[in-house]
Amino acid sequence: MDVLVVADQRGEAIGFIDTDSASLTDWWRGQVVAEHAGILPLGGGKCAWVDDAGGALVVVDVLAREVRERVSVAIPGEHLACDPSGRFLGVSTGLGASWEPWSDLVSVVDLDAPERPRSRRVRTRAGEPGVIVTGGVHPPRVVLRHREPGALESLDVAEILRVGVHCPELHADEILPIGDTGHGDVYDPVSGQMWVATDQGLECSDVIGVVPRARGVRPWEAPGRAYFLRFCPSRRIIVAVLRQGGDAPRDWADWENTLWVHTIDTGQTRTAPLGKGLIFRFALTATGIAVARVHPEGDDLAVFDLDAAEVQVENDPAMSLAAQTVGERAPAAGVPLGLRGTWSLAPMDRAPRPGVEPWDNADRRAIAASARDERVALTRGGHGEVLLIDTANPSASPVTIRVPGALRDGGHLSWIDAAAPAPGDLVGR
Repeated sequence: MDVLVVADQRGEAIGFIDTDSASLTDWWRGQVVAEHAGILPLGGGKCAWVDDAGGALVVVDVLAREVRERVSVAIPGEHLACDPSGRFLGVSTGLGASWEPWSDLVSVVDLDAPERPRSRRVRTRAGEPGVIVTGGVHPPRVVLRHREPGALESLDVAEILRVGVHCPELHADEILPIGDTGHGDVYDPVSGQMWVATDQGLECSDVIGVVPRARGVRPWEAPGRAYFLRFCPSRRIIVAVLRQGGDAPRDWADWENTLWVHTIDTGQTRTAPLGKGLIFRFALTATGIAVARVHPEGDDLAVFDLDAAEVQVENDPAMSLAAQTVGERAPAAGVPLGLRGTWSLAPMDRAPRPGVEPWDNADRRAIAASARDERVALTRGGHGEVLLIDTANPSASPVTIRVPGALRDGGHLSWIDAAAPAPGDLVGR
């Protein structure tokens, strides 16, 4: 059984939806999920989020509907990530109610520490850093993606856990400069590489060692740039939506958007136009990509098909093209992304308004999808509705699930595959 986690961060609540019966089973009040950090599946039917009201990392068994751990971390939560085993987690801090960066705290949690889970906070550099946690056959490290000036900094998890309490400063002896405009990170534990979305393109770095090493930049090869990335470890693809015009937020209704899919082992990059408007986030189904678009002339959901055979690599993936320098490979064309279907969506009463920044006092649509079939869930922000659509059938009608909260700002969704034995994408979304 899969479980859909729906957060109403403005309403300080979180709920659980049985995806088979399309029914709400629990609604917990008093939880303020850090929406930007998102929800992180840990495998084994568990997931984690940051509770900005309680100042804690919360680990939940979604089948039992019970909290397994609450571990103190610094807030407000900005980014959340774990190592491939799901044991070590990193949490960076954001702006909160401030307009200027002020918190330089990063928290690291060991869920399997002797006696009880253990957390430590260290001071690094203020500025909403991105975070990934390496691991596997190599000792785990926390890699921070800093802004202005852009840089990657790698810290040893073991050292963070032993430096003690009272938030000591901890810095790497050497950092790797990257673009100042980094926004969006993914990590592939097979190759030990991290990718960051910047104005230049997809910047690739080797982060296995003590000091990150640059491996080249993959140009976007289409107008605009990405601000949000998703990684599918089974297909070994990085997916993004390129936004053209993001430097003019009041003109969001005229932003052009392009779906962008990059296969890391072959160097293939494929694109598809998405039309104008606000595309906040997107989700991956078993064989497709679901994209929700907000526009004054009408909102819609579009689903694009992926070629199932696109990423099969017969040799060791660690020795594949992903292990080569990105700049050494010429871009390769792949199978075009085909549009499976579109669904018109009922408007939101407090939708973004033309001429006003779409983040200001406006509702949006959160989105999530099943990794095992073609079901997609999305919210109708401000109306307390979650829509469930089986996109395998282009003529399928949405099933509406009502929740007790309004889901202002669109709320947040995460589809938890209860049968998954381990984390997949290692960054909270």
